[in-house]
Amino acid sequence: MTERRAILSGSVFEERIGYARAVVDGDWVHVSGTTGFDYAAMTISDDVVEQAEQCLRNIGAALGEAGCGFRDVVRVRYLLPEREDFEPCWPLLRRAFGEVRPAATMMVCGLADPRMRIEIEVYARRPDAGA
Repeated sequence: MTERRAILSGSVFEERIGYARAVVDGDWVHVSGTTGFDYAAMTISDDVVEQAEQCLRNIGAALGEAGCGFRDVVRVRYLLPEREDFEPCWPLLRRAFGEVRPAATMMVCGLADPRMRIEIEVYARRPDAGA
């Protein structure tokens, strides 16, 4: 039987909307679209790069709880309301994903809160899930 479990971050959004930060399904880890909110303080920076850093901290925590890390990411999606906000984030994103080179997509779209300037979603494969 395939293992399936939810990973919760404590974000009020998870409870209000009805989703998990991540879902582990066998070998796969599906991390929900993650914004730059510091969930402990429920604050968000105005700076897109700082938001991207917080997104990656939030994602890293979920991946760690799932038993994997950024090295295991196979797909990443970047969602931004403003196209010009993407390039300032590139150095940070390269540090996180440059070695592993996941498949990637960047989309320009509206986000749930006007303070949100970037949202990042990843899929990863756990290295020891089948062992």
